[in-house]
Parts: sequence; structure tokens; C-alpha cells
Amino acid sequence: MRGSLRVAVLPGDGIGREVTPAALAVMSAAVRAAGAPPLGFEVKRAGAQAFLDTGTALSDAVVETCEKADAIYLGAMGLPRVRNVDGTEIAPDFELRSVFELYAGLRPIRTIPGVPSLLNGMLTPDVDFAVVRESTGGHFGARCKGVVETDEIARDEITMTRRLTERVSRFAFEEAMRRAADRARAATVTLVDKADLLVTHAFMRTVFDEVAQRYRGIGTAHLYLDAAMLALLTRPSTFDVILTESLLGELLSTVTAAIVGGPGFTPSADIGDDHALFQPAHGSEPEIAGSGRANPTAAILSGAMLLDWLGDRHETAPLNDAARLIENAVDESFGSGALQVHAHGGSDGVREVTNEILDRLEPPKGGRR
Repeated sequence: MRGSLRVAVLPGDGIGREVTPAALAVMSAAVRAAGAPPLGFEVKRAGAQAFLDTGTALSDAVVETCEKADAIYLGAMGLPRVRNVDGTEIAPDFELRSVFELYAGLRPIRTIPGVPSLLNGMLTPDVDFAVVRESTGGHFGARCKGVVETDEIARDEITMTRRLTERVSRFAFEEAMRRAADRARAATVTLVDKADLLVTHAFMRTVFDEVAQRYRGIGTAHLYLDAAMLALLTRPSTFDVILTESLLGELLSTVTAAIVGGPGFTPSADIGDDHALFQPAHGSEPEIAGSGRANPTAAILSGAMLLDWLGDRHETAPLNDAARLIENAVDESFGSGALQVHAHGGSDGVREVTNEILDRLEPPKGGRR
């Protein structure tokens, strides 16, 4: 492997511009502390504000930078008032998924010590599972392809293919195997769908069951969406890996994020065979942009996922070590009671959270940063 790795960075819109520098600072510090190869960041403009300023939300030059990079990091994209002519919101991250075939959306859902649930304000112990969604087909595959036929009728076409289902199913089973090895526990993949009503979901279930035959050491289960939502709210610790279609994955990820403190604590990735993009699960939140109130934890943990993926891809253990350093620093920072973010009634935002985590990665020199 060459001496440094290139990361294409797209801060995007709203609070993406605030949490992205925090994530880059923590990634750089963790890499130094772990003795891993350095990262080179190439920051580029893309998103709704870029569209307002230049007429282009995602330029060919930015796509080329992403293609040549070892990984892509994204802050947050989209502004509610900036829309395509069909009424949908401008969000180039969906285009990146399509261009680079980032078919597997991965969202780890894990209890962080000291962080209460948004659902009941209490700590939720022993939650540690992952939601995997197919990110390029299904409902999301219909993006920008819908038709308003008359002022009475609009249509979206939902498609699911064998290729899409097979590869995301394999990803889910491989993720379950990896998690089982790391955690010394049994692996289970639960398919969540609406196969009772939708042909595309029934087809996805059939293909999923075929793929499952190749992974006989891994348990499987099926749940309809309504049953899955209830189970996630009442017994979230029983899940390991959840696989689902794109729109259902969006719904499940939002609910499960609330279980462990909210989207500000939930990292995510969109992964393909040759490229991967990492971003916090929250949106651009323009209503608080510039206030310093944003919680950068999800952005920072997305950076840890990026390092972990690079470590596995390049067989470079110090990068995996750097990812663990970040996760441990996050756990220690919140578990010690040193931080309380605005979403939970506190006053800590980008600066306070970032400084606390950095201080636990490297001893402060001459006082706090």
C-alpha cells in the first residue's frame, strides 16, 4: 500500500459544514495515535447550496475526485427549499450511490454509555445490531423517474432485481459473520419486508432465502415491517443484522436511531464492491446551522467506519486500531458524564464534543484545545 490514502470530502449543506471538520480532525488524530498511514483530504463542493451558487449540485470534476479517492466522506446534503422540477429534493448523495453502485447501506445501532434513548429518556443497555438496506433499487431506485400523468394521478415504478437482492443479501450475511467473530456470539440475519402485500418484496424474500442456503451457519428470520417495528421498540437487544429494502430501511434506521440517542449518534455507510461513502445518519438541519449546537458524534463515528473499511480493504491493521480508538474515546467521553448534547437538554455542541473526544485520543498540550 502507498504511503497515504486519499479521502474525497464533501461537507455539503447546513450542519454538514460544521460536523465534517470535526470528523476530519478526529480521524487525523486517531491515525497519528495508532501509527497508521496518513490520510489526505480533498475537500470539494457539492449539494444544494452548490446548486444555488453554480447551477450544479454534483459536478463531473467532483465525481472524478470521488472515483479516484480511496474513500468518500460526506457531511450532509440537501436543503428543503431547494428542489428538482419534479418536486423532489436535490440530494447528490443518491446520485453517488448510483454512479458507484453503492448498493449496501449500513447503519450500526449501538448503545453509547451515558447516552439516553430519545424514546423514554432512559439508558438502553445491550443494544448492538446493524441495519443493512439495499440502497440503489426498490423505492429509492424510482427516484427522479416518477411521472405526474395528470393533476389527478402520479406514478412511481418500484423495481427489485435478482442481482440487487443477491449482492445485498451476501453483504448482510458477511456482515453478520464479521460481527459474530468480533463479538463471540451467534449470527442472525432478519429480513424485514412487506411480502404480504408487495410483489417486489415477495421476490426479494425468495432470493434472500436462496442466498441463505449458502450461509447455513447463520440463523435467519423473517418479519413484516409492522411486526419488526414493534419488536425493535420492545426488544431491540434481540437483533443482530436486519436486511431490508431501501425505503423500509430508511424508516427502520430512523426509529432505531431514537433508541440509542438519536441520529446525532448514528453513523452510516453506503458500500459497493469498489467504492464506499461514509456519512452521519442525520440530515443537514439548516435550522441550527451556524449555531454551534450540532452534535458531531455521528459524523465522528462515520469517520471511524471509514477507517475500519480502509483497514480491511488494504489489510492495514493500524487503521482498524484507529477506528477502535475513536469508538473508545466516544464511549469514554459520554460514559464519564463529561458531555450532554442539546438534544438531551445539555449545552454541548460541535466544539465541546470534538474537544472532549480529541483530548481522549491525545493528551492535551498546554491546556484544552
